[in-house]
Formats: sequence, structure tokens, C-alpha cells
Amino acid sequence: MARKRTLGGKAPQAGNKVSHSQRKTRRQWMPNIQTKALWSITLGQSVKVTISTSALRSVDNAGGLDNYLLKILPSELTPSMRRVARQIRERKAAA
Repeated sequence: MARKRTLGGKAPQAGNKVSHSQRKTRRQWMPNIQTKALWSITLGQSVKVTISTSALRSVDNAGGLDNYLLKILPSELTPSMRRVARQIRERKAAA
């Protein structure tokens, strides 16, 4: 699975692995990325997202995908998620 996310803002972090003898070797810490289908109540369909587990908890705390996408800034979203957020805003405005 690619370590790219559509929600959550997580990216691999680099640093040093330090042994007992203090020898340092470079390594990467990968985020816990999952592919999920989250239900959008406003759109009436599921949206497939690649999301970090911490962002998945944030979506749950916000009360669902719709509220989460409307709450965060569009600059923090990928183009595909911006499109979904725009569709949600348009549907809510029409209703």
C-alpha cells in the first residue's frame, strides 16, 4: 500500500536508529495508513479514502465524514477530497 494519504496530513518521518553502542543509522517511521470507505450522509454514498488512524478518530469525533470535511481548511485536503467537500457544501446549501 502506498504511504500517501487523502486525509490526515501524515507523512513518513526520518531520523536515526540508535544502538546501545550509540551507532546511528538512518531510518523512517511510517504513518499508520488505512484504506477505508467512509459513508457520507449528505451525498448518500460511501467515499473511499486513504486515511491515517489518528485522522479516522478525528472523523469519528467530528460526527462523521461530512462534518469533518466542512470543519477543516480546504488547503489541508487533497484535490479529490476538496471535490467531495465542495459537493457536500453544494448539497447542504441546496437543502
